[in-house]
Amino acid sequence: MSILNTLRTAARALTVALIQPASAHCDTEDGPAVQDGRRALETGNPNYALKWVHSAGEEEVRAAFDAAQAARGGQDAAQAARAFLATLVRVHRAGEGAGFDGIQPTGTELPAEVVAADAALDAGTIEPLRGLIPDDRWGELEKRFTVALAKKRFEVDDLDAARDYVAAYVHFFKYAEGEDEHHHQGGHHGSHEHAVHQH
Repeated sequence: MSILNTLRTAARALTVALIQPASAHCDTEDGPAVQDGRRALETGNPNYALKWVHSAGEEEVRAAFDAAQAARGGQDAAQAARAFLATLVRVHRAGEGAGFDGIQPTGTELPAEVVAADAALDAGTIEPLRGLIPDDRWGELEKRFTVALAKKRFEVDDLDAARDYVAAYVHFFKYAEGEDEHHHQGGHHGSHEHAVHQH
């Protein structure tokens, strides 16, 4: 029995190790949640950030945003801004059942599939991923890419549409990274700045 438990524990640890690079992508300085959080602070519009969290986590993120806005120009401005960004990413990750160990620095190494998926959505073509994804997964990948691309254009203040895009975006990204699970919207992690531009 103890051997079985040991094997289960080892399997869980291996799973965590294998998915960690993907899971950590959304909490980098260059990731979309942080980029949108900064954009929210710059514009005074929290909706840039709120699309990354479930409605259930919205109140906590709004409160952190309001505190950061209130601190602008004061000696605590930078600290309040960092607290808001950390709250945004933590709530975002909690939505997909992931932990949060702080925002990772710029230059954090990312898997080739992540970089290519970013480039694909930026360019509007799936070609950057060719050769990185096994042939037997390509058909499903194309379907998910097409859906995400079609939802990419949305108004920043239309949170339903924005969150719908994030859901499709993450659905595509998870598959590109080798994960097949269906995740709920609020927990989707994403990629770099291209994913957060409104078109």
